Amino acid sequence: MFFPTPTQPPDWSAAIKHLRRDAKLRRYIAAVGPCTLIPRDNPFVMLVRSIYSQQISTTIAATLYGRFAGRFPRKTPTPRRVVAALSGGWDDATIRHVGLSRQKREYVLDLARHFEDGRIKPKLLYKMDDPAVIETLTRVKGIGRWTAEMFLIFVLNRPDVLPVDDLGLREGVRRLYGLAERPRPQTVREIAEPWTPWRSIATWYIWRGMSALKSEN
Repeated sequence: MFFPTPTQPPDWSAAIKHLRRDAKLRRYIAAVGPCTLIPRDNPFVMLVRSIYSQQISTTIAATLYGRFAGRFPRKTPTPRRVVAALSGGWDDATIRHVGLSRQKREYVLDLARHFEDGRIKPKLLYKMDDPAVIETLTRVKGIGRWTAEMFLIFVLNRPDVLPVDDLGLREGVRRLYGLAERPRPQTVREIAEPWTPWRSIATWYIWRGMSALKSEN
């Protein structure tokens, strides 16, 4: 286990108290309820999942990743076994069956090699500051800033990440503040400034709030 997995979510009460000062965001917080973000305990697996999810639906990605993981002991791929599998251990038919295009195969293999040869050290990711994590992860083929920011939020639970290139966040900000069009990244930064140092939690509430309020209508 690379990161501690708590038996219950972290205490985000300070974040919620701070964010409730925003009258509009307060509505989303009320609709969603407690923040349930918890850290995840296997960064390699989470990053493989993120590569699988690129450009396809969440449902399809989960199915294909399940096929991939199912070929490893305890359904848990490790860097060493992934390198062996994708460097010649699996034939082309198997690779297609588990849903890896030629490009995604290169991405997953490059990720596995970064973990296997020590260019990415899982325990150190937990200790790095946010810019260092982003710099480290974006050296891997197929992992851009957005994926690294999702890793910071959902795996490491860093509290003050603002993924301004995320279309869901920008659309959520547009709806929340009654804007005529989807705001540009700089506008999102300006709107989000009062959320500091809890911009990750605000982002999470905006994502969840859109779904929660839609289901009420």
